[in-house]
Amino acid sequence: MLRVSLLAATVGLLLVAESNGQTSRTRETVYTSQLADTGVPLQPFTLDKAAFGKGAADRQPLRAQAIQVAYYTPPRPIRPALPAYRDEIDSESTTPGFDIGGSHPMVPGNRAVLRNGIAYAPANAPDSVKHAIWAVNMICHRPYVWGGGHGSFHDYGYDCSGTISFALHYAGMLEQPLPSSDFLRYGERGRGRWFTIYSRHGHVFAMIAGLRLDTTDLRYGSDVGPRWHFDGRDAWGFQARHPVGL
Repeated sequence: MLRVSLLAATVGLLLVAESNGQTSRTRETVYTSQLADTGVPLQPFTLDKAAFGKGAADRQPLRAQAIQVAYYTPPRPIRPALPAYRDEIDSESTTPGFDIGGSHPMVPGNRAVLRNGIAYAPANAPDSVKHAIWAVNMICHRPYVWGGGHGSFHDYGYDCSGTISFALHYAGMLEQPLPSSDFLRYGERGRGRWFTIYSRHGHVFAMIAGLRLDTTDLRYGSDVGPRWHFDGRDAWGFQARHPVGL
């Protein structure tokens, strides 16, 4: 009886060993999860192509699909458009009949024109008006200086009344500079044909042969000094006067 029991135990052990050997031959190699450098556990994976099913080894990888990527580009700053003023345009340079020689530029007709800030006197204007225009051209880039042009007609800079006094002096219509308030009584009342003075307490400007002579630049709203301007300005609150005969 003891021999039968030993024989049965031996046969059982042999069957268990053979079963374990077959299992180890068919078992796939599986790598356990590991920790990456960042500490994130990796999922178990296998290198056995058969694990993917029949035909998995010959399966072609899927073709990558193109994707569209949208980029945000900040808008470019757009410079605001500025109005064009006639005294900054050179279209008059091609007008026939211009006399640009020396310091006495002229243009045919009854109205003065501007080219690069320089006034061209109209050929039909009286000589006094022409001389006033040509004289102002010599100071039209000087700075605004309060009280300038009052101690002398020739100064480093000019204020509004000093500028108009300078023009009238070279027109032969004024012997000494006047403050702005004194132009309220100068000459004759109303507008003149060639020369009109607009005055009030604190400011004075003039229209000479169609051009505005003013120390105020309306584009900036400040005093810049003697300048010619093609555009006019609101004359509300001003009194119009003109030199006798002009």
